[in-house]
Amino acid sequence: MRSRYSAFVLGDEAHLLRTWHVTTRPASVDVQGVTWTGLEVLRTERGRERDTLGVVEFRATYESEGQRSALHEVSRFARDPATGWTYVRGRHPA
Repeated sequence: MRSRYSAFVLGDEAHLLRTWHVTTRPASVDVQGVTWTGLEVLRTERGRERDTLGVVEFRATYESEGQRSALHEVSRFARDPATGWTYVRGRHPA
């Protein structure tokens, strides 16, 4: 999770795609035009060394076109022993 946030901050599209689960990975990702300003991990479920699934709820703050805002998401991750953790999907809690 933190490496993906860092990739958004740095504009590292290759890392984002590499750490996106093959079943949900888009052909490309555009990270231009957004300045990420903070990450707060609100909770985690599973995601330990021997787990194959994990959940991270977070709030990431950013600025775009002069407006400050936040992204609140509950993200699902899967771990493959050969490739490590990958982002599967996220949802925005109500």
